[in-house]
Amino acid sequence: MSPKKVMDGNMAAAYGAMLCRPTVLSAYPITPQTPLVEYLANFIADGLLDAEMIEAESEHTVLSALQGACLAGGRVFTGTSSQGLALMYEPYIRTSTLRLPMVMAIANREVISPQSVWGGQQDAVTLRDGGWIQVYCENNQEILDSVIMGYKIAEDPEILLPLNVCYDGFYLSHMSEGVDVPSQKLVDRFLPPFKIDHIKLDPEEPMAVDPLTPGDLLTEYRFKHVMAMERAKKVIERVDHEFRARFKRGYGGLIEAYRTEDADLLLVTMGSPSGTARVAVDLARDQGIPVGLLKIRTLRPFPVEKVVEAVDSKRVIAVIDRNVCFGWGTGVVFMEVRSALGANADGKRLLNFVGGLGGSDITVDHILGIIRKMGRDVEMRQVTWLGIHDV
Repeated sequence: MSPKKVMDGNMAAAYGAMLCRPTVLSAYPITPQTPLVEYLANFIADGLLDAEMIEAESEHTVLSALQGACLAGGRVFTGTSSQGLALMYEPYIRTSTLRLPMVMAIANREVISPQSVWGGQQDAVTLRDGGWIQVYCENNQEILDSVIMGYKIAEDPEILLPLNVCYDGFYLSHMSEGVDVPSQKLVDRFLPPFKIDHIKLDPEEPMAVDPLTPGDLLTEYRFKHVMAMERAKKVIERVDHEFRARFKRGYGGLIEAYRTEDADLLLVTMGSPSGTARVAVDLARDQGIPVGLLKIRTLRPFPVEKVVEAVDSKRVIAVIDRNVCFGWGTGVVFMEVRSALGANADGKRLLNFVGGLGGSDITVDHILGIIRKMGRDVEMRQVTWLGIHDV
């Protein structure tokens, strides 16, 4: 049995990273990610982790330095949040288009303005098309495990893409719960040592990295990047299966379904609201309401085929978003689900509930109200904003 420790989400991410034996770390503290940096520094100071910590003056420098470390053959790790992620925008794109397989935690937080340091997924979803794989976690155990799986996914020779492990600020980053910490021996058996071959900095084998590129060649790079993102779907599923076999727990790969087999109504969530939704589903089931839950784990690559299959026999689908798609006036996950369904949406009611912004809570009562609305055959608005519209 693995030892269970009580820890918050930032510590879970730090433990996950430590067990993967990174050689170079760098991070700039920003709420609510700051404790993650402190935990990692303590691991090095206490001799638990043999790694170099680069103290950078900004998040832009953090990711730029880690690009060089990864190119030189190092397994690297960092974490950020909100405005820190925004400051990383330039190297964020460059990391993925150079196909550098690193893992970065994002303690999800609202972006300004108005000024807010509270939880919300707007920071990461805004960069959903930055070329990174994005995994969203429900609880602290999933954070730790997703970091370990993240390296195996990112470093797969068929993928070679960076990966974000996203978890809701404060709701997970600062809330504590019991987490099983696997042994170093088990993780070493699961995750092989890092080796980079496709691109590297080596004076013995000179290589021009990121020179000016003609359009035809750039088109080829983009096509291969997109194909790698598509292949990642199968790799994520396979790695989750391998993780379950070795560590006796898993998360369904791209999605996780809960009580959906005989459901007529389907909730769709992403991140920490998924745990609250499970409670609401159980309560509704006790009242005889046929509702199930579909948890989206990967926003990128988006699990189109899995979503279409999961909603096939469902009459009403309600997507709960902790973010905003400004172009469409909905939540981001709602737009992704609607796009995935396409013509398959005929005959189904698609509803969107936007809430949990700026640290506000999405409660069991909110979700029970949503479920009750789903069961009514009456005309209602497609997008409901929790706290503004009645539920």
